[in-house]
Amino acid sequence: MRTTIQQLAQTRGRILGVDFGDVRTGLAVSDPARFLASGLQTVTPGSMTKTAICVAETAKEQDAVAIVVGLPVNMNGTEGPRAEHIRLFVDMLEEKTELPILLLDERMTTMAASRFLNETNTRGAKRKQVIDTLSAQIILQNALDRLKNQAN
Repeated sequence: MRTTIQQLAQTRGRILGVDFGDVRTGLAVSDPARFLASGLQTVTPGSMTKTAICVAETAKEQDAVAIVVGLPVNMNGTEGPRAEHIRLFVDMLEEKTELPILLLDERMTTMAASRFLNETNTRGAKRKQVIDTLSAQIILQNALDRLKNQAN
């Protein structure tokens, strides 16, 4: 079921962060206190359905109480074809889990991840392996920061 940041603030426990991609999907998880997001892994199960199953299974394995999925929003605030694709993925994910799912604007997260990897001189195959996980971590940390602001 889709949720809002306000509804998510009413829950307690770990949250799984997802940066969905057609080829690679990055995953991150919060600590139980929701202070810090940590990169978990990048998965490549294949189809959108298999990825939804994998994400649902990972959420269960991590004892997550909710899932945050990055939503690619255009710089002018509109949603394009990629956002529609993500919404289809979330529809499939909702069929695989009963956890609340928050769609969170992910503008600039891949750019922030790329900037970080540039600064740490991470190149080539290693960069490909970590950029999606790092993007998921940034998406999740943004959600955690917003949840902290809700509490204040």
